[in-house]
Amino acid sequence: MKVMRVILFSWEYPPRIVGQLADYVKELAVQLVKNNVETYVVTYHDFLTGQRDELEGVKTYRVTNPVRTHIGVLTWVLTLNQEVERAAANIYYNASKQVDLIDAHDWHFIPAAVTLKKALNIPFIYSVESLEDQRSHGADSPFNMAIRSIERLGMHEAEKILAKSEWMRNEVFRIYKVPLEKVKVISPKSTNWMTDVLETYRSVAGGIISK
Repeated sequence: MKVMRVILFSWEYPPRIVGQLADYVKELAVQLVKNNVETYVVTYHDFLTGQRDELEGVKTYRVTNPVRTHIGVLTWVLTLNQEVERAAANIYYNASKQVDLIDAHDWHFIPAAVTLKKALNIPFIYSVESLEDQRSHGADSPFNMAIRSIERLGMHEAEKILAKSEWMRNEVFRIYKVPLEKVKVISPKSTNWMTDVLETYRSVAGGIISK
């Protein structure tokens, strides 16, 4: 049977740790490899760039931002997305155009995921870590509105949205009016965590089952 090939997008990944997301994505990637999923992680680092085969079997592809000076995180993210797209496209073509899905963690690389979906027909999952309404409660500046628009784009274009709790699922529905059947709750603390992740990946990738 065909082995599933997945690309994870995350703006942080060890050794670059900003919050809890880095360790979560690392554990997810390692567990995917243990379940015979060919796993790539496209992430950011300011100087550790390029593709690398990690000891656990995960293939990392770290990119840096070609623009060095920024007025804020929004311009940093948007200019970095072109490098994320380039790295993912290289993986796609080196794998004979056989990438089954992208799992984009949080909002930062949603523009790249949408572009790759439209250009290369790679479906993507939006794994929600937090929402702008939670990070900047009550803030309504153009900056906040721009981030919300990226989140809204991801909610609309993703094949599936993954939330880590029922509360987050309800927040996605409340803020972005996403149909509840599109949002699946998979808690990292659940004993069925990896089984549920794989089941969701397969449903998005068209029922592919790894060896």
